[in-house]
Amino acid sequence: MSYQEEDNNAGKILLAALAGAGAGIIAGMLLAPDKGTATRENWKGVASKYSGQLGEQANKLGVDLEAKFKEYAGKLEDLGVTLPGSSLKMKGNWDDAKGKLKEQYGQLTDDDLTYAEGQGDQLVGRLQEKLGKGKAEITKMLNDL
Repeated sequence: MSYQEEDNNAGKILLAALAGAGAGIIAGMLLAPDKGTATRENWKGVASKYSGQLGEQANKLGVDLEAKFKEYAGKLEDLGVTLPGSSLKMKGNWDDAKGKLKEQYGQLTDDDLTYAEGQGDQLVGRLQEKLGKGKAEITKMLNDL
């Protein structure tokens, strides 16, 4: 199964879940044995419960899509379709790289060079501001360390 089929299937599953939840809500309202106010109170609780679950699923889908996008961006760069330096590929020990950057650019602080896995865009943004260089130039510089 290809990545596109997986992404398409995830979208279909989310759509089916939303359609099922909507159908259940409509059926419940039409067949509710209680007064309107009691039914509305019951549905508020149910809606809160399911909205949290749907939010979690949407967040997971977003994280998966972002990871796939980064993977494809790296493959395009490797194939020469996009310019080198368009995606950040951290290699080696970050502490060593940090030391090299501090030697080369004395104005950088530990806060400027804070890096966490998956947070490369924030690091690049901070360095762009501090060094006055473009994103591609900063990304290439980090990849070359």
